[in-house]
Amino acid sequence: MFLSIDTLADILRAAAREELLPRFAQVERMFKTDGSIVTEADSAMQQRIAAELAGYWPEISLLGEEMPEDRQQSLLARKEGGDGLWLLDPLDGTGNFAAGIPYFSVSLALVRRSRIELGIIYDPLRDECFAAQHGGGALLNGQPLSVPDSLPAMAKSMGLVDFKRLEAPLAGRLAVAPPYASQRSFGSGALDWCMIASGRCHLYLHGGQKLWDYAAGQLILTEAGGLSATLEGDAVFCNSLSPRSVVAAASPALFAEWQHWLREKP
Repeated sequence: MFLSIDTLADILRAAAREELLPRFAQVERMFKTDGSIVTEADSAMQQRIAAELAGYWPEISLLGEEMPEDRQQSLLARKEGGDGLWLLDPLDGTGNFAAGIPYFSVSLALVRRSRIELGIIYDPLRDECFAAQHGGGALLNGQPLSVPDSLPAMAKSMGLVDFKRLEAPLAGRLAVAPPYASQRSFGSGALDWCMIASGRCHLYLHGGQKLWDYAAGQLILTEAGGLSATLEGDAVFCNSLSPRSVVAAASPALFAEWQHWLREKP
């Protein structure tokens, strides 16, 4: 089965331009039972991309964020098959999108036999397409992507931290005595991974991402030369819908230093 990153990029790019950009900052927001925001753009994107993927690769099932959880669980339980499973977040950063904040993305990954085989994240406002295949390196708009050779020491680095999902003691420690020079929180977990992979930010911490938030981004960061794990030190990717914490950095040296600081006793 041949999978073309160029074809996938074209699918995501066309869908985002036609389904997302005309609705940017002009849609009514609604709330799911878990309190997260959803708009008509989320549903339109998922339907559009699902149809496009089925036209090219009908043998691969798709798990989308906007599906009922029982359907997601059923698809995930069957994903060990040889054809694999698409994981789609049709609009990551819905709150930003609805409010007119220019930081959101589309994320798509292919999982086969408990391994992320392919990941692609598209930022429609910057027309930046980040992609990777397992063992094949990372790309940005078709050009090789790797973390910069020269990165700042942790004390001079930029931390990308989602405080909302961290336990209070760790969040407080970071607020009072951060080990980095400055901190950001942008609101699209999938795109955050790409900020680390491209070296625009250097350290990452998130208290709980869903499968469709991290699958593509983790592969892109890994193939670009960065590292990631959970707060407990386990692999981020897991065959589960349960949220996973994320600790990541743009280089092995920064990652080791970041992990050490997070594990120190206050």
